[in-house]
Parts: sequence; structure tokens; C-alpha cells
Amino acid sequence: MSTRSFERSIESNRAQLSPLAFAPWATLSKEFWRGNPELLLSAVTLAALLVGWLGGSVFGVLPQWLVVGMAMIAYAAGGYTGTKCALACARQGVLNIEFLMIAAALGAAAIGEWEEGALLLFLFSLSGALEQFASDRTRKAIGGLAELRPDTAWVRFEGEVVEQNIDSLAIGDIVVVRPGERMPVDGTVLQGTTHVDQSPITGESMQVFKAAGDAVFSGTINGSGAIEVQVTKRASESTISKIIGLVEEAQENAAPTQQFIDRFSQPYTLAVIAATALAVLVPFIFGSEPFERTLYRAMTLLVVASPCALIISTPASILSAIAAAARGGVLFKGGAHLERAANLDILAFDKTGTLTYGEHQLTDVVPFNGYREEEVISIAAGAESLSEHPIGRAVLRRAQDMDLAVETPRDFRGVAGHGVQAVFTRDGHEEIVYVGGAKLFESEAVELSQEVRKIGRHLQGQGKTAILVARRSSSLEGSKVWGQDSGNAAPSEATPSSGPGKDWEAVGFIAVSDTLRADAAETVADLREMGVARIAILTGDNRDVAEAIAAKVGLQDVYSELLPEQKVEIVENLRETGTVAMVGDGINDAPALATSDLGIAMGGAGTDVALETADIVLMSDDLGKLPFMLRLSRRARDIVRQNIYVSVAAILTLVLLTIVAPIFLPEFRLPLPVGVLGHEGSTLIVVVNGLRILVMNPE
Repeated sequence: MSTRSFERSIESNRAQLSPLAFAPWATLSKEFWRGNPELLLSAVTLAALLVGWLGGSVFGVLPQWLVVGMAMIAYAAGGYTGTKCALACARQGVLNIEFLMIAAALGAAAIGEWEEGALLLFLFSLSGALEQFASDRTRKAIGGLAELRPDTAWVRFEGEVVEQNIDSLAIGDIVVVRPGERMPVDGTVLQGTTHVDQSPITGESMQVFKAAGDAVFSGTINGSGAIEVQVTKRASESTISKIIGLVEEAQENAAPTQQFIDRFSQPYTLAVIAATALAVLVPFIFGSEPFERTLYRAMTLLVVASPCALIISTPASILSAIAAAARGGVLFKGGAHLERAANLDILAFDKTGTLTYGEHQLTDVVPFNGYREEEVISIAAGAESLSEHPIGRAVLRRAQDMDLAVETPRDFRGVAGHGVQAVFTRDGHEEIVYVGGAKLFESEAVELSQEVRKIGRHLQGQGKTAILVARRSSSLEGSKVWGQDSGNAAPSEATPSSGPGKDWEAVGFIAVSDTLRADAAETVADLREMGVARIAILTGDNRDVAEAIAAKVGLQDVYSELLPEQKVEIVENLRETGTVAMVGDGINDAPALATSDLGIAMGGAGTDVALETADIVLMSDDLGKLPFMLRLSRRARDIVRQNIYVSVAAILTLVLLTIVAPIFLPEFRLPLPVGVLGHEGSTLIVVVNGLRILVMNPE
């Protein structure tokens, strides 16, 4: 592939990302006109209205039958969708906004003001087209991802590369991805290096380097290198599929403000109908006003009191905000979470994998009892070989790098927050290897000597996690208090405090450390500047390590050595003082994420548990998206409030002009077109105001 054709391939793929890119106004206008039947109907309504009004009332060049025909066309086109919706709701015993609009338009026609009724229907259908456009923009922003995934993939099978439908791919298959092609599946790079455009999934603007062992995601664009990828998820379980499901769920999960307005709309509609009936009957029975004038005012009241703008105000803003957030790599699972994020007071961070990268490195090995460094690592790696904990993976990586023998245990048990126990069988003897912190051995009633504790404290004081490796076997002779009079860290024999029949041997200490995320300190500073009152660290790591990380980030509230249930207790206590968000990796922190007011997961571009547990997912594992999330949610809250103020003010003003003003000015009559323009104008204003959020981005 030539450089020019490769660049064209990349640009072609990028063009398909347009639903998630910041679309220029030309693109927006094309999308607005395309596939929007409500807009077509409103255009027909306007055309018929203008032809009938100009040809009949203004210039008088059209015969009456044609003017009537134009009126019927305008009413049919403008009222088609509203009548369908009104009848469907009426069958269920619900009178909605569409019912009010259709009734007002028919009332206007009944008193000979068909042009004004047609204008009402035109503006009402136009506002419906705008609302549909706002919703479609949100759906296209996410649904467009499905089109980014190829239908087929090139699979290496028995030495040959064959094309195969992605739905038939199984976990473990090897897929070949050429330069400029899109990744057909979620998988791990087996061979080759490249740069990948992950912007459709994570919102990252820069391409990401990928080599053997790195994860790639369906729908992202391969750069200039050819790579082989091993499938890790079926097509139906890919990141793209999960994201689409999340946003569909988000659209159904309405914000509390929207839920309140929806509950309010039905009784309000009935109140408007009752007020309209009174506006007709009271003057007719008790006054001498001409019935035509009374009916005209009642129809005007029916229009101006309808809460169209109020009902549209919240979803137009919330859906736009969800779309903008998804485009920026932040997934909200619903409007309720978006609204709650705007009121955030307290933020609690997990440490490992959140404030840090979660990639532990083995930094120190302190052997005991004559063991060599390689033996300590080999024994610890065997015990950790079935563990998924980051510390265990760090020990295994070091053992692999040193090409050490690693024995798989016969039985394995992880002790949450404490360490692991692994059972081995050797020469007819059962041996248990313990790898963990001091609490693991306290739970086994083992006393650690002051010398051993001193070594552990020294390692922890350097901001490292100190892990003790020990063995218990029926073949070990004698018993020990670990490290008593150890001198240079070699424990001597003594009477055990762990009880009779338990023979222990300390193998040595290992220490690991994690790397702080480059943007952690800056993110915390930004969040403080934005008014987050309290930011804390919740970690299962020891106090020294937690405080070392907190000092680098700039935090004072440190909760360390926590079990998962203790994290839950702390989150519950924090909730008593404000709205709490918990930020974690979505696995060990799942209980705390679920307990908090707002669970925020480091999604790792599609971590299953993160997507299922949290309320919000940071798809690129980028802490820098937290200030963007906060700004976006607060902007959405402000715009929702603006829209509510505008819609309520418009209703009150127009109702007062319709009902109250004639009491003091008997000759005053609010023209129905003015009422229609005021009512529908406020509806258009709140829709357009809500769409402004679509242009927000992390930068």
C-alpha cells in the first residue's frame, strides 16, 4: 500500500467517525433535513399556509375552493403526527400536549381563523422536528459506532489467512489487521507494532502505540503497521456493543427533574382543559361578550398555557449532554447520574489502578533463613500464579523475566485485603505458602519479631508495599517466632506463638511499588478549584504507601488498610455529609461503587465489571476526564434551569396577557398568532439552548 493510498484509507475511516466528531454546521444541517419526516410535514404545512393566505386573504387571486383546499392540506400535514399521538394516548385515558394543540387548531378553524390554526400546527410540528433532531443526534453519536466495526475479518487458520464473518469468530482465534483497516474485534496484539486511533472508543485525540501484549478494541483504526490480534471477546460482547447498550439505557433512565415534569404534565394538561372550558362558559353565561370573541380567547389560552417548552426543556439538554460526554470518552448511564454529578461534594479515590496505573513493579527482595533471592521470587510466584491481583502479576512478571521455575499450587485461596494462601504437595508432605501483609499472619495467630516488623516498616516508609513470604509444612522441624534475634534479618528458632503443631518458616520479604498517574495531581488540583469540598483516598494498601501517594497528589484524607466492606462503611459515613462519588477500577471496588451516590469506574476501554457496576465510566482510564465530566454536568444543570425559567416565564406572561389583561383593557385581545409565536418560540428556544451542549469537549 502506497503512502498516499494509506492516507486516503485513514481519512476514509475517519470520515465514518463523524457521528462522534464535532460536526460542522453544514453537516448538522444535512442531518437535520435527512430522515426527518416531521420536518417534511412542517414544510408542507408552511407551503400550504403561505399559498392559501397570500393567494386568498392578501392578493385575492385564488378561488375560495382552492383556499379551503390549502387550509385542509395545511391542517392534514401539520396535524398528522400530533393527531396520531393524541389518539393513541387518549385510548389509554391520557390527554397530552398534542391533544391541546389539535383542539386549539380546530377551535381556530371553527371561528374562521384557519390561517392562525395552521400557523400553530406548523410551529408545533417544527418544534417536534427539532426535538426529534436532538434525540437523533444523541442516538447517531453512539449508534454510529456499530458501523465502525467491519463485517468480516482476516483470520489465520492452519497456516493460511482466510476471510471470515466476525460473528463466527471464537475466543483465541488469530486475526490479521493490515495498515489502515479497522479492528474487527476486541483482542490482544500477538505480533507486530503499530499506532492505533482509539478516538471512537476512548475519545483520545492522539494515536496510541501498540505492541505485543497490548489490548486493542473493535472499531478503532489501525495505523501504518500490520499486526496479529488474538480474539479475547466475541463480537456480540465487544466494547462497541456494550457502549451502545449503555447509552440506550441512559436514554431510558430519566433525570429526576424530567421525571417530575413528566408526572406533572398530565394533571397540568387536565387543568388547562378545565380552564379553557371555564374561559368559554363563564363569559357566555354571565357576560354579554360575543361568543366568537370568547371562543377565540379560550383557544388562545389553550395554546399559550400548553407546557410544550417545559416538557421538552429537560430531555433536550440531558440527551445532548449524554452525547457530548460519550464523544469525549465519558459514559453516563442515565440522566439521573448526570444530574447527580452536578451536585458532587465529596470524591473518594481508590489508589491502585485509579490514582496509580496499577502496574506494580517488584523493587526489593530481602531473603531470610539462607534462601537466595531467586528462591524467594520463585516461591512467591508459585503462590501467586493463580492470582489476578496486580501485586501477584508483578511477582510473576519478575519470575518470567528471570526465567525461574514456577510451580502451580494444588489449591489456592485469596484472602481479601490480606494476601494469598497456596497449597502444594511435595514428597507426600503438604506445604502451604503464605504471601501477604502483616494482617494475613495475624489472622493465623503468628507472631512476627520486632526485627522482621522493622524491615517491613522500612520498606513501607519508602512508599512501597512490603509482602512477607512464608511456608508451613509438616516436614519442617522445630518451630519459630519469625525473625526473633534475627540480626541481619535471618530468624532463629524459638517457641511458636501460633499454637502447637504449626511449623513455620519465613522465606523473605518482597516489596512492590506502583507508578502514580501523570495527570493525578493536576486532576485533583482542578477538582479542588472547581469546588469539590473533600477528596479522599480509600485503599487496601498500608498506611505508609497510601500517605506517600497522597503527599504526591496533594491529599490529606487517607483511609488505608481497608477491606472491601470497610470501604463501603467509609463511603456510607461520607454520604452523611454530602453527595459522594467513588472512583475505582470497577472490580475490587464494586461494593463501594454501588454504595456511593455516584460510582465512577476506570473503564479501561471496556472492562466488563466497570461497565456493569458504575454509574459513569471513563473509557480511556483518563483521570483528566473527571473535570470535564463535572463541567459538563454542571453546564447541563444550568441549561436545564435556564430552559425551565424560560418556559415557565413564557407561559405565565402569555396567560396573563390572554386572561388578565382584558379585565383592565376591555378592548385588548391577544392575537392567536402572537400567542402561537410566543408559545412555540419558547419551545424552539429551549430545544436550541439544549443542543448547545453538543459542542462541549474535554479541551
